[in-house]
Amino acid sequence: MYLIYKAEGEEGEGHRWRYDPKKLMSPEQEALEKYSGRDFTEFTQLVLKGNSRCRRALLWVFLKRAHPTLKFDDVNFAWDEVQLQYSREELELMRDKVLESADPAEADRIRDHFAGEIATAIADDEGKAELPIVG
Repeated sequence: MYLIYKAEGEEGEGHRWRYDPKKLMSPEQEALEKYSGRDFTEFTQLVLKGNSRCRRALLWVFLKRAHPTLKFDDVNFAWDEVQLQYSREELELMRDKVLESADPAEADRIRDHFAGEIATAIADDEGKAELPIVG
């Protein structure tokens, strides 16, 4: 999964970070818990559900890597400036999981549903795909 940030009026494609909660370092996990007010497992789920505070905290962590003095309160964004995008491999994994339990009559519809997103998704060269939550 990728976190993408592009400020309004910014030229180019913006900033993109690979988001794998299992790869975040413990101080980053603790900061995410502090600023989101949620334990890390819940945080990873709420990021996917669109929780604004959790997404702000995640953006802050990634920006802070390049700008160590950045304060959490200095991170502001419009909703359409930040997005999460699944990698091609994650989308394929989700499609396959849905197909495992789906009615065979629905299989073509399910494949079609995922096909467009998979075709335009970013390939993930980091190995086997897993869904981006911590359990």
